[in-house]
Amino acid sequence: MMSMEAEAIPLAGALPRRSRQGLVAWGDKRVTVGGSAPVRVQSMTNTDTADAVGTAIQIKELALAGSELVRITVNNDDAAKAVPYIREQLDRMGVSVPLIGDFHYNGHKLLTDHPACAEALSKYRINPGNVGRGDKGDRQFGQMVEIAARLDKAVRIGVNWGSLDQDLLARLMDQNAQRKQPWDARQVMYEALITSALESAAKAESIGLNGNNIFLSCKVSGVQDLIAVYQALAKRCDYALHLGLTEAGMGTKGTVASAAALAVLLQQGIGDTIRVSLTPQPGEARTQEVLIASELLQSLGLRVFVPSVTACPGCGRTTSTTFQELAKQIDDYLRASMPVWRARYPGVEGLKVAVMGCIVNGPGESKHADIGISLPGTGEAPAAPVFIDGEKALTLRGAGIATEFQQIVDNYIEKRFGSLA
Repeated sequence: MMSMEAEAIPLAGALPRRSRQGLVAWGDKRVTVGGSAPVRVQSMTNTDTADAVGTAIQIKELALAGSELVRITVNNDDAAKAVPYIREQLDRMGVSVPLIGDFHYNGHKLLTDHPACAEALSKYRINPGNVGRGDKGDRQFGQMVEIAARLDKAVRIGVNWGSLDQDLLARLMDQNAQRKQPWDARQVMYEALITSALESAAKAESIGLNGNNIFLSCKVSGVQDLIAVYQALAKRCDYALHLGLTEAGMGTKGTVASAAALAVLLQQGIGDTIRVSLTPQPGEARTQEVLIASELLQSLGLRVFVPSVTACPGCGRTTSTTFQELAKQIDDYLRASMPVWRARYPGVEGLKVAVMGCIVNGPGESKHADIGISLPGTGEAPAAPVFIDGEKALTLRGAGIATEFQQIVDNYIEKRFGSLA
């Protein structure tokens, strides 16, 4: 028998994060990461960094799409020499995004030989598995951290299961063999990832790097593996954590796998920066991974980047494609306008628009949105009521509905958000 006095259902929302807050800085500009800062979106270029102009252009595209930090490959002398020019070009274009240098194998030498590169970068990504083995690895890791500490740069210690420290892995496998009930091989791999990150972080702090500016990542390519590793890592430290499913793949597979893994962790309050590591499909823009990451955070209610467009999926009542075309047109228009609107219309990213296809849910959804339109379904009268702030404002008819509705959206934005500028 159902209780007469039901308990209130808890409000939905992600658990609070418990990481410490650090800074990624360049000049007098700052991006906070961790703690009470928003979960940040990060991306990475796929240009040849030695091509300073091409790399700067792609960074600008990623930043305009919503990437708040951008990582670039620094793998040789030519790339290192180009970094200061990339920073200079971005500053000229007014692109305020910090640059992260991605180093493997020879980072200690590049940072030492090219001090202008070390200065222009805001953050260094160091992979403990790729800095050398034994004493040599300790020295080379130490060189990079000393430079970061002296220049007050942030460092991401990024462990990857494809390039684990083999000496550490061998040590943990030997320890596992001594257990009465040995762990599964995957569990040893999890432990190796976490131990590598934590031991490297402790070493970096002992050298003099500010612990608040140490960020950790332990990347794998399996959804369940990533969740297990980060859940354990978050229990064992309070460093800010970077989330990403490495080699996620392309298209639907990469999108779904990344969203599945990251959403679980973010809901649990784990993760301070995220990247959706998509393999671009032929002809696909690099910015697609930024849009997916932003959409993921917005879907979870953690961030608001662009106005949302609610649209029905269509059914037998909506054999016309008018509502699909209008929904896409409005969504594309809102996204394309955001780089200008962010400055001109403060708060516009929270706008909710509904484009519905028939009378079943159309009026109701439109009333819940800030501005909505309920288009006629199959067999319905050729009229489209428009709702503004929950009230029916007018009805559109004829062939120009799409153009008229877009103008109504423009007028609403100007009236509501223009006065806040």
